[in-house]
Amino acid sequence: MTTIGSLRRRRSAPRASGASTPAPGPQHTSPWRGLWLIVVTFFVVILQAAAPATAQGDGSQVNVEEHDQNIVANVRYNNEPVAEVRVVVSGGGYEAEAVTNERGQVRIGVPTTDPYEVLLDEETLPEGVTVEGENPITVAFGSQFFAPANFFLGEDVRETASFMSQFIERFFNGINFGLMLALASIGLSLIFGTTGLTNFAHAEMVTFGAIIALWMWNLGLPILLAIVVAVIASGLFGWSFDAALWRPLRRRGIGLVQMMILTIGASLAGRYIFLIFIGGGTSQLPGTGGVRHQIFGPVKLSTVDMVSMGLSLLVLLAVSYWLLRTRIGKATRAVADNRQLASASGIDVESVTRIVWVIGGALAGLSGVLWAYFRPGIKWDMGVQILLLIFAAVVLGGLGTAFGALIGSLVIGILVEVSTLWIPSDIKYVGALGVLVIVLLFRPQGLLGRRERVG
Repeated sequence: MTTIGSLRRRRSAPRASGASTPAPGPQHTSPWRGLWLIVVTFFVVILQAAAPATAQGDGSQVNVEEHDQNIVANVRYNNEPVAEVRVVVSGGGYEAEAVTNERGQVRIGVPTTDPYEVLLDEETLPEGVTVEGENPITVAFGSQFFAPANFFLGEDVRETASFMSQFIERFFNGINFGLMLALASIGLSLIFGTTGLTNFAHAEMVTFGAIIALWMWNLGLPILLAIVVAVIASGLFGWSFDAALWRPLRRRGIGLVQMMILTIGASLAGRYIFLIFIGGGTSQLPGTGGVRHQIFGPVKLSTVDMVSMGLSLLVLLAVSYWLLRTRIGKATRAVADNRQLASASGIDVESVTRIVWVIGGALAGLSGVLWAYFRPGIKWDMGVQILLLIFAAVVLGGLGTAFGALIGSLVIGILVEVSTLWIPSDIKYVGALGVLVIVLLFRPQGLLGRRERVG
């Protein structure tokens, strides 16, 4: 048996005399060997560098290296972690989201030590599981640089409600939505009645009110005071909108069609200006969501819902009193009925128009705040999402009639919410537009409009 030692002795043994020693030939080393070494080394380095990123690239850690403060959320069910659950952190104009890893945990970096709201998206939970306790959770840092948010899940015990119970619950939700919609619709109807202008930029007036309320709250004002400031600012915005653009155009005799096209351009410009200032994320006002209280039967309303409905009713009653009992209100109705005749009767039509723009802007701003709670959330294009419904309510009730806009808004709001009993909620707005088409086919002037105003 040949061993390594015997091989070495054979190599070291002297060769016999006369034996020719072959000349050493060239080493046949492949020229690609060095290149392959470089390529393999390169990939090893890349894989090693990517290893930490892979550990953090599962979606459970967001903005951790960019910010010193971290919010750590834990999601557990029966003391076991739950993976693939979406968690959203928002506050102070900042928003980020992550998905829990196999440990049921996310870590999200935040820019400041201010309080933040941590929301668990319940639609991403496993079937039959729901959140037990508060959602969203408000977290504060204190003297530390991390803040925990612990979500505990439980069995989702769903009671099958009867059709009538679901109908009643959605009916009241529709009233809440309709009252909020009426605030914006009445303002749009008053502007159309006094000026004849179809204002597509009314959606941005709705968004403006919500954004101002958010900014005022971020500056430290209590939310109720922030809403009051937002309504006042929205009224001033309506006045300046008319003074800077529409009044000069009216004096020049610009046609209503050209002015309507300008409102579309103003809507697009305003929308993207909002995008520049607040970004494309969604911001939340304080008190969003909350526990729903049992009112009667199957009807459950949160505190925000009840405040929204009460505030909407008070404002609508105040607007009704203003239109029916005050001198300016009667003048507004006269201008909406016949602008030329009102001017010939001695009414200062321009003053009435300015007041209408202020009131229309204030109502739109308040509607935007309530819409931010109903959605929930504030976004740069939130007003456009209900613009068609606002127009539908105005046309359904009768162009230029404030009370028609109120009735049309209630009909649209109830129809939108109740229709989810038969159609998916994603397309519930289509039903309202379908009813609008049917009404226009049989009564083009709307429910309270007059036939001679059409055409």
